[in-house]
This record gives sequence, structure tokens and C-alpha cells, in this order.
Amino acid sequence: MTYVLGISAFYHDSAACLVRDGELVAAAQEERFTRKKHDARFPRNAVDYCLREAGITVSHLDHVAFYDKPLLKFERLLQTYLGTAPRGLRSFVMAMPVWLKEKLGTAGLIRKELPGYRKRILFGEHHESHAASAFYPSPFEEAAVLTIDGVGEWATTTFGRGKGHELELLGQIDFPHSIGLLYSAFTYYTGFKVNSGEYKVMGLAPYGQPRFVDAILSKIMDLREDGSFHLRMDYFDYMSGLRMTSSRFDDVFGGPPRTAEAQLTQREMDLAASVQVVTEMAMERQARHVKEVTGADYLCMAGGVALNCVSNGKLLRKGIFKDIFVQPAAGDAGGALGVAMAVWHKYLGKPRMVSPDGRDAMKGSLLGPAPDHDDAKRHLTSIGAPFRELSEEELPGVLAELLEQGNVIGLCQGRMEFGPRALGGRSIIGDPRSRDMQKTMNLKIKYRESFRPFAPACLPEDVADWFEHDRPSPYMLMVAPVLEKHRIAMTEEQQKLFGIEKLNVPRSSVPAITHVDYSARIQTVDERDNPVFYRVIKAFKERTGVPILVNTSYNVRGEPIVCTAEDAYRCFMRTEMDYLLIARCLIKKPEQPKFDDKGDWRKEFELD
Repeated sequence: MTYVLGISAFYHDSAACLVRDGELVAAAQEERFTRKKHDARFPRNAVDYCLREAGITVSHLDHVAFYDKPLLKFERLLQTYLGTAPRGLRSFVMAMPVWLKEKLGTAGLIRKELPGYRKRILFGEHHESHAASAFYPSPFEEAAVLTIDGVGEWATTTFGRGKGHELELLGQIDFPHSIGLLYSAFTYYTGFKVNSGEYKVMGLAPYGQPRFVDAILSKIMDLREDGSFHLRMDYFDYMSGLRMTSSRFDDVFGGPPRTAEAQLTQREMDLAASVQVVTEMAMERQARHVKEVTGADYLCMAGGVALNCVSNGKLLRKGIFKDIFVQPAAGDAGGALGVAMAVWHKYLGKPRMVSPDGRDAMKGSLLGPAPDHDDAKRHLTSIGAPFRELSEEELPGVLAELLEQGNVIGLCQGRMEFGPRALGGRSIIGDPRSRDMQKTMNLKIKYRESFRPFAPACLPEDVADWFEHDRPSPYMLMVAPVLEKHRIAMTEEQQKLFGIEKLNVPRSSVPAITHVDYSARIQTVDERDNPVFYRVIKAFKERTGVPILVNTSYNVRGEPIVCTAEDAYRCFMRTEMDYLLIARCLIKKPEQPKFDDKGDWRKEFELD
């Protein structure tokens, strides 16, 4: 057997992935173990987990690969600083110690962290790793590939094609011109944190009007018909400064950036709507160009911008391609997976097998550690936490009854998800029919902004009866409209509402998962990948006639998704969830002993 370890690290969302003879064995992000959100350090804990899951040690590894080329990235940074001198001096001085201490010595650092590994360390290119993460696990024998993010070494957007085990990149757009950095500039300008708040901008967009689209396209960006583009850099400051935007940007959009935690105004909502529309325009034009060049019937996507599920859903409905596969860990974490698979298929030339039933090779992206039932029992007993042990047969019905009664339940069962979405392994679930569920989960459990939408986890056999979507969507990466028959029409008075006022108007018979524009971020749950979650949804359908549950990630604002039983219990006791399931142990909040929590726990985390 041949083992390949892929690693991404040192920028944000470090991760490790282990591939055995071309099969994904394990993958995890370092943040889940260290509890430091977006942890960029070497993924020591994630590597240990991957080796442990496979039952091997470092000495069994045949290849170790890093997801990008630090020397090329350093070259880009130097050229950028020199090209903008002396304005970039402060940024240069801040960046150099980290580069000189760690990043330029990546190979040596990897050898230090993996004592006993004596073989060659391989380096992939950033966007090649993204492309490999999208194409190789996809269900397609042949497909076009499109990767879009902030920036890798030089590239910010690439396209190419894959066939069998071959993967070729055909074109790219280089830094500083970047859709990802454009979106991040608006993330910064609307008062959210870059590299983690972009999804908040996407969620805020439906509350606004895209009245700044013309300003974006006429003043700060030249978007061409083939999807190529040019940013006018005097409106931005990310090349030489420590901010994303310049004072000229302020002049165009009506003042300085919103301060973090300041009240959201209609301006921020309209800015979010505008940059979302421009992103959708760019992605559609790029997709059409890729289709024209490659002639492919299918499209695979990765890179941070590919996590924009609103754009993905609209692109799918355009019908440019027969189907689209998006890597569930589309950001930098997925680079570890991509480079490992690139080593197996491209570097070693090993053939690629596509599943005859049209399934991808991601195993539901459930590639992390699973809680052991007996270990969970021992831990709960040791801390004096009462629990009820459920059999496999009774578990779905018990949880479905509790959900029907309006309870909110945390799930820590099965393998942990790889990527930013909770898919039923580390999830918080609730009744989608409840008009108060979205507000309750946001404000009393997640401790986050009230406007943030929640996803429907749906039985795959029922998805087309509830949404304008007719195929599996296992990774919560496609947004689609709720069907007309399930919608609630707005009154004339309700149609006059603006901004966050729209939040309290129920849009459908499942209001907790229906966004203000009648859309929903769909997850279909396959019984083969996540049997427990599937059976809970099915039991809920049998009780209520609704084959859907609210699904959101098991964490609170500023904290990574929980990993272990200990993480799950601690988060449960710090929130207003009603029940928690760890493996098959059901925990009821009122029965628990007083939780010894030192101080205001929310201050432990950076509120982004």
C-alpha cells in the first residue's frame, strides 16, 4: 500500500489529509483540535489524527506533499513590496520575520514535525492543488475545472480540464486582480473580518438592493465578456498597506468603512447585494468561457470563492453545464486533500476510478474523528453528567419526537466533517416549521447576528418536492428557491419593509430555513454516508410530513466547530440548547449539574 500525506499550513485553515492507494482515509483542520479558529500553524494534531485513523506511523508514509510553493509566493510578495515602495514598508516589516523564521523553511519545518520521514517532500502549486481537490474526487470522468480565490502564489483564478487521471490548467488571472480579494474588500468595508466574514456578506445581500453595481463596474473594476477582469488598484490598499480599501473607495461608496460591531445600515446591505451580483456576473462569464474553450459537459470548482453557494446555485440553474461539483473544503484546507490526490494521480500516474452510480469520492466529507460510544459514557459518568443511553433502533424516533416538540438538539455523532460546513456529524438541529427557530438559534445558541440564515437538511428523495433543485446537494454548496407551493405570499405592507425588518416575515411553511428572498442553502443527506442523521430526518418526516430539519454548525460565534465529546458538552452547557446527543448518549439540559464556567466564556473568543 502507498500512503500520501497532504499538508496545508501557515496562511489560514491549516489541515492534513491522508490518501491510501488513491482512497481518502482521513482529513481534518487543525482548528478543530486546538480550538483556535482558522489556526494556521503546522497541523500537528491533524497529522497525528490522520496517521492514527489509518493505523500507521510516519515511517509508513511514502510521500509527503505541501499544497503550494512558498518560494514563488515569497517572490510575489517581494515584487509587490518593491513595486509599491516606500508605501508598503510597514507591511513588509511585519511580514518578513514570519517568512524568514517559518515559511521559507517549510521543508525543514515539515521534517522537524515528522521525525523519521527521510524521503522527498513534494510541493504543488496553490491553484493546482485546488483544481486537483475539485476534479479527482468528483463523480465525472471528464470535466472542466475552475478555481477562484484571493491569491495563491501569483494566480487568483485558473481554469483547465481533467480527464481520467490527467489534469491540465489552461489559463489564469494573476494578482493583484482577484474576485476573492474584491469580495474581501467589501467584507472589510462592511465591517466584517476578512477571510472569515465573507459568508456574512453573502447572507446579508438579500436584505439590500444592488444599487452600487454600476459604480463597481464603471469605477473600480473592468469586467470583460470572457470573465477576465482588471481591478483599478488606486481604490484598494491591500498591495502596500494593512487595509483592504483606500480613501478613493470611501469616496465612491459614501464614507469610511463600517466599524466592527456597529449597527448595520441599509448602506451595508446594499453594498453586500452589489458585490454579490458582480461576483455572480463574473463567475457566469468565466463559466461560459471555460465551456467554450474545453467543450466539457461538467464543471468542477474549488477555491474560497467556490464556497459562495448563492453564485453556485445560480450558475447551475443557468444550464451552462449538465452538472457542477464543488469541493466541500474549497478553501485552503482543501489544498491538503488536493495535493495528496495530485501526487497519487498526476505525479505517480495512477489511474482514477469513477463510481458507476455517480457518487463522488468524498465520503460525504465525513473524514474526521468519530466519538466512541463507550468513551463518551465514561467521560459523562466521570463528570457526573446524567444521560440516557439510546439503542440504534430507538434513537431516530426519540430525537424526532423531541424536535417536533420544539427542542433544539446538538449532534456529536459519526465522523467529523472536513470543510467549513457541518453536515450532521457536528450539527445543531431544529424544527424548520418554527417561526422563531432562526432567531432563537442565532441569538440564544450561536450568539451571532440575527440575519444569518440556516440550511435545510433534506431527504434526497424529497428535495425536488420542496426546492427548485432536482439532484443531490450533499455539501450545502448550492442555494435554490423554495417551490412556489410552499411559499407564503407577502402582504402589501410587508413588501414595503426594508433591511432587517424583513427578517420577521415568514416566507414559507418552513420559515426557519427560508431566507428573505425565498431561497435556501440545500443539504441532501445520503443514508450511505450518514445513516443516523438520515434516519432522524426520516423519522421527523413520518411524524410531521416534512422531510427537512434545520441544520447549523455545532459552534458558537468565534469558535471552531466542535470536535470531541468534551468540546460538545462544554459548548452545550454554555448555550441554550435543550438536548445533546454524543454517540448514543442523550443529555437533557435541566438534568445537568451546575457547569463550572470561569468568567464570561464569550470573551475567550474573537468576535468576528
